[in-house]
Amino acid sequence: MVKYIFVTGGVSSSLGKGIFAASLAKLLQGRGYSVTIQKFDPYLNVDPGTLNPYEHGECYVTEDGAETDLDLGHYERFLNVPTSQMNNVTTGRIYQTVINQEREGKYLGKTVQVIPHITDEIKRRMRLLSESGKYHIIITEIGGTVGDIESLPFVESVRQLVRELGPYNSLVCHLTLIPFLNSAKELKTKPTQHSVNQMMGYGLKPDLIICRTEHELGEELRNKLSLFCNVDRECVIQAIDKSSIYEVPLEMQKENLDTTVLRKLSLPNAGNSDMSAWEDFMLKLKNPKHEVHIALVGKYVELQDAYKSINESFIHAGAINNCKVIVHSIHSSEITDENVSELLGQMNGVLVAPGFGDRGIEGKITAIKFVRENNIPFFGICLGMQMAVIEYARNVLHYADAHSFEMNKKTTHPVIDMMEEQKTIKKKGGTMRLGAYNCILKEKSKSALAYKTTSISERHRHRYEFNNKYLDVFEKAGMEATGTNPDNGLVEIVEIPKHKYFVGVQFHPELKSTVLTPHPLFVSFIKACIEK
Repeated sequence: MVKYIFVTGGVSSSLGKGIFAASLAKLLQGRGYSVTIQKFDPYLNVDPGTLNPYEHGECYVTEDGAETDLDLGHYERFLNVPTSQMNNVTTGRIYQTVINQEREGKYLGKTVQVIPHITDEIKRRMRLLSESGKYHIIITEIGGTVGDIESLPFVESVRQLVRELGPYNSLVCHLTLIPFLNSAKELKTKPTQHSVNQMMGYGLKPDLIICRTEHELGEELRNKLSLFCNVDRECVIQAIDKSSIYEVPLEMQKENLDTTVLRKLSLPNAGNSDMSAWEDFMLKLKNPKHEVHIALVGKYVELQDAYKSINESFIHAGAINNCKVIVHSIHSSEITDENVSELLGQMNGVLVAPGFGDRGIEGKITAIKFVRENNIPFFGICLGMQMAVIEYARNVLHYADAHSFEMNKKTTHPVIDMMEEQKTIKKKGGTMRLGAYNCILKEKSKSALAYKTTSISERHRHRYEFNNKYLDVFEKAGMEATGTNPDNGLVEIVEIPKHKYFVGVQFHPELKSTVLTPHPLFVSFIKACIEK
């Protein structure tokens, strides 16, 4: 029988439930168990696809084309296993399903209510992944904080499901904050006690208390939490702040988290979790031989989570290159002809990030012109690749008004145009070119050398593409299409072979980079930056 672990949060949001869930899953995976993680988000959007990055961080895209919460990126980076449409569910999707069924008459005239109809649909979704027969353990992260009105149906659903599953088949982990009062010079447990008390008022008792803290808890405080929160002493787990999220699994192992969880679930507990590959990664991460400075040019740099997968990909690629990657976030709106040399001249490499809309576009083009002319390693992703095409069209091909049809519908040279199948689409949510598509690489190109193959598959999220009407003139002028889709001829990768490293990709390579398999293009980009 599949075992279920539920992760809830208390006291404060943004405590790192996703990192904890991924760390626990990694430890259990290291013991030979097949584990997956799913995220239930309490907001009413059907998915995060239409959310501004300032609202919710980056939108993570799965192999099968789901636009999901960024925590699914953590799940994949830690477990090295792809997620899917079924791994992220929102309140909006739950209500949409129930309302559609009501319209179809499937409730036989009954009054449709939160209990049992909404909670039944939540429980069905929570158990859906078990139908594949691939997993021993399913971890479910509940977004938000216990006590939030919007989270109540999920908490109630967990309560019902725990009861239905029976003893030893489920476990509830409650992640909470233990604040440190500087004036009193002590950690305070009262917020956690109140959070657990409120949770128990909803009929749900936590089995483990995971304590986010800036300081060591100490035995006295752990005993106090055990007593007042009604959990076993070994079920009070310290989650102390670390400099890197990748230290968390090893810290949780020291806390015997996996041992405690297996005992609570009545699962075999043979030996220690094999974390040797993870330890090797951490050794390289903490002991770099090189250091490079990378400019990340984007539109949402004020929010760290807006480019979460890119930043994590730099960490993965840096470690395998024995290199510390220092990322300098630069807002594209601030880049001008007058200051571009000052901002980018001392950088070892420049990555121009993805995005939507025309804000900051000219700054991206200015940055790309500078790095192209000064032979600085360049990596463009999605919109970054499109801006590289526009820059080349304007300054090498001398098409003065060259642009993307997205930004300028009156341009006489739409070198970036809307995909043909997108032209009749009106709805915004879930209608872009999403998910994994195949790509064939040109032999001996930088991309083919990085991948060590000429046949790849990468994830996409876009509506606009390179306009193939201009392909011949670009290639004659020195910018080559080195990666194309075998089915429709879509240009996936552009390169300038004479440049030290100039690669632009239409897809999102950052979505497939993990701790144990860093993405080849990030690895080759960092290598080029080290050589510079």
